[in-house]
Amino acid sequence: MKPYVILNAAMTLDGKIATKTGSSNISGEKDLKRVHELRKEVDGIMVGINTVIADNPRLTVHKINANPEDNPVRIVVDSKCRTPIASRITNNDAKTIIAGANSYKYDFIVGDRYANFTKLGVDFFFSGNKQVDLNSLMDYLYKQDIKTLMLEGGSTLNFSMIKEGLIDEIRICVAPFVVGGRESHTLFDGEGFDTMDEGVRLELFDSFKLDDDLILQYKVLKKI
Repeated sequence: MKPYVILNAAMTLDGKIATKTGSSNISGEKDLKRVHELRKEVDGIMVGINTVIADNPRLTVHKINANPEDNPVRIVVDSKCRTPIASRITNNDAKTIIAGANSYKYDFIVGDRYANFTKLGVDFFFSGNKQVDLNSLMDYLYKQDIKTLMLEGGSTLNFSMIKEGLIDEIRICVAPFVVGGRESHTLFDGEGFDTMDEGVRLELFDSFKLDDDLILQYKVLKKI
């Protein structure tokens, strides 16, 4: 069993979720409130380590009226356990789980950083060799009573998740501007598929405007 996974992101018309310098303030205020409504509804929210390092997000519900118990469990996919101890995801606003890879487990656990993280109440889950086994992580999260999971990337984690067939739904805010740049991050990076036939098919089930932003909601069609 695994959680129902909703990938949520904002991108420019040319598919960029961040510029080459890491700038990612894309969507408008109404979309930010939509995102936080979704955070309030789900059991967990997951990002990759690069997002933590670049943006230092809180991953909490704070753009709308909410109670502390409305905050989802925060999960960081961090194979090499590089999460900075001072990151905002280590505060006591919500529970945090860091997912690491087994190759880096021993050196990390015998070090001071692991002890400092556990003092802050951070939990750890290890799987895979040099990369986190995402299927094992989903099984673990489901057993931790995380039945719905919001995925907020970044682009490498997004591709890894969809390649493994672990995303059920995609909600995208398309903002009306372009930034270009071959080094800018797109919604899905990673190694990509070799052919269009290998690509993952989607089914649009809803669309609407929020001021100048366009919201598109897709179901991910599972391959038989």
